[in-house]
Amino acid sequence: MPDPGLSSPPPAALPPLSGPSHPSFHAALTAAVAAVLDASAPAPAAAPAAVPETDHEILPEAAPETSGGGIERILRGPSGLGTDGLLLPRLPAPAVPTAPAAAEAVAAAEAAAAVAEPVEGIPVPGLYYHPIPDPDPARVAEVSRRIKDWAVDEVDLFPDEWEGEFDGFSVGRYMVACHPDAPTVDHLMLATRLMVAENAVDDCYCEDHGGSPVGLGSRLLLAHTALDPLHTTAEYAPGWAESLGSDAPRRAYHSAMRYFTEMASPSQADRFRHDMARLHLGYLAEAAWAEADHVPEVWEYLAMRQFNNFRPCPTITDSVGGYELPADLHALPGTQRVIALAGNATTIVNDLYSYTKELASPGRHLNLPVVIAEREGLSDKDGYLKAVEVHNELMHAFEAESAALAAACPAPQMLRFLRGVAAWVDGNHYWHQTNTYRYSLPNFW
Repeated sequence: MPDPGLSSPPPAALPPLSGPSHPSFHAALTAAVAAVLDASAPAPAAAPAAVPETDHEILPEAAPETSGGGIERILRGPSGLGTDGLLLPRLPAPAVPTAPAAAEAVAAAEAAAAVAEPVEGIPVPGLYYHPIPDPDPARVAEVSRRIKDWAVDEVDLFPDEWEGEFDGFSVGRYMVACHPDAPTVDHLMLATRLMVAENAVDDCYCEDHGGSPVGLGSRLLLAHTALDPLHTTAEYAPGWAESLGSDAPRRAYHSAMRYFTEMASPSQADRFRHDMARLHLGYLAEAAWAEADHVPEVWEYLAMRQFNNFRPCPTITDSVGGYELPADLHALPGTQRVIALAGNATTIVNDLYSYTKELASPGRHLNLPVVIAEREGLSDKDGYLKAVEVHNELMHAFEAESAALAAACPAPQMLRFLRGVAAWVDGNHYWHQTNTYRYSLPNFW
């Protein structure tokens, strides 16, 4: 049984993510960090851990002047009589490496990545993505051990005959790849338990292991109370509490959320609950189409996929990283657009890599290539290739919007959050590409 109270130290150094070199990005990163440290706004409550850079162009060459609008007000903090006690004390700024040292570190990391063993699996031809190094094997092994202990010993997640599928999911490798800045294995386990619980709900309620669109709304609502607890009278509370152990999905949700709330702030926990409600709403739309044997228009499918997607995963990057993006910054329209685009792009990655897996499953499975082919009268191959184009356009929009947000709001927590979301996008693709147990590409090339 895992011991959630024990922390594992982070790697000695978290390398930059590999991929095509972007010298302007590295220069912009150093300039942006220096500008933030020289600003007059209060420093964050604690110096953040070192965060690996990504190949996403999310940081500007120089932050433009702002006009005293909402972002500037948020960054300035409260003002007026009686608000002094609401301001966090200024802490010493973290050391910023000199430009020569940073350049040497980047060059060394890129050289190491160039001689690294190629990753398993073949990427979708024509797909826009950023390669990353293989995740730290020691962390992968420890997360894999702990998550299986949790699944078997704490929540009784699956019968013996599903063990091979659980192992083949490779969730330890997935989460370590997506959260390279997690300070401890305990932080990584927050994301890992929630990912496994979310997949248990999807499999057991919606998909492969007994799922059905019939009655799905009731099952999802009751499962959601394991994340967002029922507040009721003393007479009826025991019945609800007993229901939390009635099936594997609810046991997993309840346990994973309990661990999460022990380390995340109330604001982060509430953010996650709202994102999970979005996810469950998307499940219900897809179920309604399945019951009616309806193939939606492409735009309708994309609207559904903005809800039934990976959004709850990258939006906890700050919780897993051991810091917090303030609620006011998270709620900004620009932040919400970046998060939505990241979730949409990563979910289409799933559509592309799981295409052959879903076609081999019983019944009709909707995914973007299938919907495009049917609604636009294209061949299966052309529908798939157009879905690749849709993904690429969303990825470019994600990176452009991230750059615009970093320029408009260069707060340290925001810059780190944007890098964390970008790292999750890259790690998600890495896992899909390399998980040949689950995925294979269609023979279209």
